[in-house]
Amino acid sequence: MATGGGASGAAGSRRADLPAGMEGRGEEAPEPEVSEPSEEEEEEEAEEEDEGSGVRVTPALLKATTGEFSLESILLLRLRGRGIAHLGCLADCSNLEWLDLSGNAIAGLAPLAALRALAVLNLAGNRVASVEPLRGCHSLRQLNLAGNRLRSLRQLRCLQGLRHLESLRLRDPLGNLGNPLCAAPAYRAALAAMLPGLKAIDGQRVAGRGSELFRLCRELDAALDGEDAPAAAAAPAEPPQPWVQAGFWEARPARRSAVLEEATRQLGQALRECRELGRRADDSIAQAQRALGRRHHGDFGF
Repeated sequence: MATGGGASGAAGSRRADLPAGMEGRGEEAPEPEVSEPSEEEEEEEAEEEDEGSGVRVTPALLKATTGEFSLESILLLRLRGRGIAHLGCLADCSNLEWLDLSGNAIAGLAPLAALRALAVLNLAGNRVASVEPLRGCHSLRQLNLAGNRLRSLRQLRCLQGLRHLESLRLRDPLGNLGNPLCAAPAYRAALAAMLPGLKAIDGQRVAGRGSELFRLCRELDAALDGEDAPAAAAAPAEPPQPWVQAGFWEARPARRSAVLEEATRQLGQALRECRELGRRADDSIAQAQRALGRRHHGDFGF
């Protein structure tokens, strides 16, 4: 019958799809292997998931925050802790120089690529896994990425073209913020080698004025943590030495001086003359009082 022929034809086609040696065993063909998503694909999927909800930056939001009528007039913008997930029209703020977006839910940074005048950017406490759009921020000097999802220094290679970048923060101990890549013990040294123009990493000077002090402080911290304990234990302890020489705090006898002696003599003579003048004045006042007393007594003796 036609029905049976169709069924047998379908069964035959299924048997033809089976690998050799599996016909008649009732076994199904193995499922094809699924390749693992790459790091870039995972970042894109994370951005899509994070941008599913949240506040969007709109012209009305920017104008209400800054009081500016035109978005091109905004030079400084602070949008900290607003629950922002979409940067929206932020690219229209073409003259923006200072931007604080910390404490939000931002994952995608594409609108920031148009901000050529941006010098200071704070993205701490967000969901950023890729900073590729920051390649276009040619004037960027200070960048805070603490508390995000950066997992490898390779993700920061796009910052190598930013010639003015001086300060980069990936970790903030005070705010308990970091990135997965900060788990590597030598990430700061590797970051300094990859971005030699940096003067400060995580708030610590690595070049320029003040860097020597930070280096000494790190060496002191390492010594206090016991890294140099074996060498210190092997060397014999030296007795403490005084800070100053013996007799430094003892009072020294005054040196004789002819000038000082002459001044003392003249001062003593002046004091004696003053005493003599005072005695003469007292005598004159007493004589005057006695004379006045006799005159008044004669006037009333009539």
